[in-house]
Amino acid sequence: MAKRNIQLLDGAAGTTMWEHTDDRGPVWRYNIEHPEIPEMVAKEFAEAGATIVTTNTFSANAPTVGRNSGYSVEEIVSKGVKIAKDALRGTDVKVALDCGPLAALLEPFGDLTHEECRRIYEQMISAGMSENPDLIYLMTFMDLDMMQIATDVAKQYHVPVFCSMTFTEFGATLMGNTVDQIVGTLAPMGIDAIGLNCSLGPDTALPIIRQFKETTSLPTIFKPNAGKPISNGQAETRLYTPEGFAKDFVPAFEYADYVGGCCGTNGVYLAAIRHELEHYQQ
Repeated sequence: MAKRNIQLLDGAAGTTMWEHTDDRGPVWRYNIEHPEIPEMVAKEFAEAGATIVTTNTFSANAPTVGRNSGYSVEEIVSKGVKIAKDALRGTDVKVALDCGPLAALLEPFGDLTHEECRRIYEQMISAGMSENPDLIYLMTFMDLDMMQIATDVAKQYHVPVFCSMTFTEFGATLMGNTVDQIVGTLAPMGIDAIGLNCSLGPDTALPIIRQFKETTSLPTIFKPNAGKPISNGQAETRLYTPEGFAKDFVPAFEYADYVGGCCGTNGVYLAAIRHELEHYQQ
């Protein structure tokens, strides 16, 4: 039986960049201070087989950039897209503008208003789109309301929009959003792929990607962790060998249309996934 054409996404830009430097600050600073690092990682993922590589812009939003540097969102984000495009020039690999969640919580759980949240994403996405990436990837959101705001902004640019949220082992996000709620909210907005990334390993995330596939006809995204999420400037602890990580992906190939890795997934881990994927698709 012919297998579906599953596409390989990239790995974890942040943790992989940290493997190339002792400077463990916010990785978006590298776009200005050490552009050779995100360039190196984009090439590493492409050489490992990724067909889509994300930009080094995940948390480069106004509250974070303003609090931690004298740089502007516009220069950080536009440079992040330019670095990836230049690194991948001459290849068929696509560049995805990477946007993550904000650190603040939306009202009524926090102080962030919906209007301010929208302004932050308008600034960030506008900056990235000035360099013409191929698509926008909104990832690692745990709040469906925030994802909905970011998606509404992203859809204004008429490029493909991918959305993935991060789940607990209990099958919902930390804000209590379920797969049914996520699909019911985002699918009607006209997004191009939906799924999960971060927090869980490929084995524990399997029931969630299965539920996505059973709930929607949209292409599905599966980008679990090879290690624990990074925190406090410390590298993650990997929970899998590259081979073990990739073997645990095999059952998910039945349900996922795009596969890749999050925290801890470098080029070696990504190449191992590619090996299993090529074998599966023979």
